[in-house]
Amino acid sequence: MLKELSIRNFAIIDDLQIGFSDGLTILSGETGAGKSIILNAVNLLLGSRASADLVRTGAKAAELEALFDISPNSSVARIMSDLGYDSREGLLIRRIIARSDSNRVYVNGRLATIQILNSITENLASISGQHAHQGLLKEDEHLLILDQFGGLMSQRQNVYDQYHQLLPLIDELEKLKSIRDRQAEHLELLQFQKKEISDAGIIPGEDTVLEQERLRLKNAEILYQTVHGSIEELYGAPGSVIERLLEVKKNLERAGQIDSQLNAGAGSLEESTYHIEDLIEELRSYLRLIQIDEQRLEDVEERLDQLNKLKRKFGGSLEAVQLQLESIEQELLNVENIGEKINDVKNLIAGLRDRCNDLALKLSRNRKKAAGVLSKKIIDGLSSLKMVQTIFKVDLNAIFWNQKIDRYLKIDDHALTETGIDRVSFMIAPNLGEDLKPLASIASGGELSRIILALKAILAETDSVETVIFDEVDAGIGGGTAAVVGRKLAELAKHHQVICITHLPQIAKFGEHHFSISKHVIDGRTQTAIQPLSEDGRHKEIARMLGGEDITSTTLEHARELLEK
Repeated sequence: MLKELSIRNFAIIDDLQIGFSDGLTILSGETGAGKSIILNAVNLLLGSRASADLVRTGAKAAELEALFDISPNSSVARIMSDLGYDSREGLLIRRIIARSDSNRVYVNGRLATIQILNSITENLASISGQHAHQGLLKEDEHLLILDQFGGLMSQRQNVYDQYHQLLPLIDELEKLKSIRDRQAEHLELLQFQKKEISDAGIIPGEDTVLEQERLRLKNAEILYQTVHGSIEELYGAPGSVIERLLEVKKNLERAGQIDSQLNAGAGSLEESTYHIEDLIEELRSYLRLIQIDEQRLEDVEERLDQLNKLKRKFGGSLEAVQLQLESIEQELLNVENIGEKINDVKNLIAGLRDRCNDLALKLSRNRKKAAGVLSKKIIDGLSSLKMVQTIFKVDLNAIFWNQKIDRYLKIDDHALTETGIDRVSFMIAPNLGEDLKPLASIASGGELSRIILALKAILAETDSVETVIFDEVDAGIGGGTAAVVGRKLAELAKHHQVICITHLPQIAKFGEHHFSISKHVIDGRTQTAIQPLSEDGRHKEIARMLGGEDITSTTLEHARELLEK
């Protein structure tokens, strides 16, 4: 329940404090005095979007504050507890709106976010103003009202949860199928590339070895002549290197008999001779390996051509070709597994869809029962609000499936949505003999006001909010109908704290508490003021509402009679 409201530097309000009580509270005043501004302030404290334009001219920031009493076992108390707030202290909401567009929110003295504020205030208060009139014309709102009335919100949430688990699986299945279809041709390419590389039988470093062999084969004759000539020069020809070295060695050995210092040189020459003989043997071995083989050269060049094509195609080296083969093999493995993945996802979808099916059909059956009861209650409620001959029907229809909707979202012939398989439309025939038509097409402002009031009264026992605020509930009505509306508000105030902004004295007279809102010019500035009315003050305010600014003894007497009744 709203206990206190404080508004500073907000629109034309300088500094305003209001204390509220339970029961029916009336707010009245001249047009433009600031009644709707007070309502806007409450909306902001409940989490509505703020604008710097709302800051009073000349002020740096607007400050709004509201204190609520919270019932210990209410959903608001549970949410506050979950967020670390003690509801026994009440709920103190403070909001600062700066001209610089920076905003701050405080909950029980702690800095909070708009998300935290919205989660706490979601079921704290209900404001029925122009927005509620417009909302009543939307069929989505009709379905929500039916579910709230029937106590079906938990079932609706279950359908919502299952539906939003189902959607991503359907998307995943479509992606997997698309991959499978696209990879039909790609699979052939992968298999061809795998065979191409595997059949090549690549040996690591093979290309380097073959390049060297090709060079030898292409230059075999030159190599043979060079090596053969080198052997001859070293050993075979007359006057060869070996012969000359041996001759020098002998000469040094003879001289060494004279001077022993030359013996070391002779020994070195002998060792060099051995090295040259070893070299000659190596050259002879190499000579035996040299082939002048045109066929082998052709084979090597053909093999190198095959390897080079693979290198150009798959990365520039045999190592890259091997890595490509491994990648292809892994991709083929994934492609082969895609059928298994598709089956797994289909099984998950089937299980979720069966649960959605059961939940949605159960919810639909319960909605049908609730629709009949709500229709009768609204007719009775409208009858008490002087719409006696009005026929009202909560029309429940299935959403039919069509080819544009995924087949996994098909239940029988119905389409599954996040709210189930139903759509609801409020149908009304305000006058006897007329056909039922959608509420949006024929209801007047006065009829909408009374329908909203009837719905609020019907939902009073199931609605968890403690504070209900009405603005424009008197739109399009007057006289005896206004009195009936006022009486209905008084009945609603037995279940909720009701705050009503009204221009009609026939409604205002039912208030247990009455505030007058007025506008004054002080020091060249317009300011809004609010004051609680005493019994005498109520007489004068009701008289003003009856006859305008010129209050006469007649209008005062009329006001007194109205209040006494």
